[in-house]
Amino acid sequence: MSWTRLLAIARKETIQIRRDPRSLLVVLAMPVMLMALMGYGVNLDQKHVPLCVYDREGSQQSQDLLHRFVSNEYFHLALDARDYSELTDGIDRGTCTAGIVIPLYFSSRLSEGQTVGVQAILDGTDNNSANLAIGYATQVIAGFSADVQLDTLRRAGGTMNPPSLTVEARTWFNEELESRNFMVPGVVAIVMAVIGTFLSSLTIAREWERGTMEQLISTPVTRSEVVVGKLVPFFVIGMFAAAECIAISTWWFEVPFRGSFAVLFCASALFLMAVLLMGFLISAAAGSQLVASQFSLVLTFLPSFLLSGFAFPIDQMPAPIRLVTRLIPARYYVTLLKNIFLKGSGLAAIADQMAAMALFALIFGVLTIRAFRKQLA
Repeated sequence: MSWTRLLAIARKETIQIRRDPRSLLVVLAMPVMLMALMGYGVNLDQKHVPLCVYDREGSQQSQDLLHRFVSNEYFHLALDARDYSELTDGIDRGTCTAGIVIPLYFSSRLSEGQTVGVQAILDGTDNNSANLAIGYATQVIAGFSADVQLDTLRRAGGTMNPPSLTVEARTWFNEELESRNFMVPGVVAIVMAVIGTFLSSLTIAREWERGTMEQLISTPVTRSEVVVGKLVPFFVIGMFAAAECIAISTWWFEVPFRGSFAVLFCASALFLMAVLLMGFLISAAAGSQLVASQFSLVLTFLPSFLLSGFAFPIDQMPAPIRLVTRLIPARYYVTLLKNIFLKGSGLAAIADQMAAMALFALIFGVLTIRAFRKQLA
């Protein structure tokens, strides 16, 4: 491999990029736009659930229970219904996601030590929101019930023995249990996959459409020099986009970063190499910029979003789909980012994921050179 010819190809590709400043601006602005849209739009935290209440008794104790619902960040009062039909109508219209009905004789039964049922109605059209809402409601009811039992024992002159077994939970790595802290690093992987593949998917197809490939073929440059030479400027642009994404994650979204920037740089470089070479392969096989751009988006964004573990846990997927996820480079990069950002993992702990991305880069590189060879022939 001649360094002179390689640098000449890299310089030629850099000139072509500079001649299209609008496309370059789109590429550099896209990470900011995607990070903002997905960072704010993709959020699994459910807070301020709209709540409808129907207090059939209206006593001090029933109002105390309802106050516990609306005095935290998980619920807000959307409708204080006057009857049962108004509450159900509010849920039907989407005014509220959850409804609480307190029965008659609520306080008298509690004072007599009887068990009282409080009805909770959930809008199950969004099962995730419904599951979270019922969990929050159960916690509120359990806290109220414990206070009622303790008050009853005190008035009877008794004491409540402490439980023989208690759980003291300690959360590691994401102490606040904020979904933003593990979603935003995943957004970085998706943005990098889309940007990297889109950048390189047009390069070889553009040479054929502009009629410059014949001139390139007539030179003594080798196939590997063409691929590597074209890869260099896109790699620099891609790493700049990665730096943008990481800066937005840490400074704007305030995701804790506990790892090493050197380890993160190595991981990002390997992943970028893999997706750039994947884009080159698409470009060499497609032969058209329009087809190459469409294929690059379909083959990167959807698999990276659905099958990388970014939005949906891989261990909950069917076994055949779990096998398919092993063919998605973004799966390994998402794992790396979460480990580096939140756990502060070093190279030894992420060696398997690094090796997988290096293997992807090698495979895509060999396939790209072979596909490019067929075109030269």
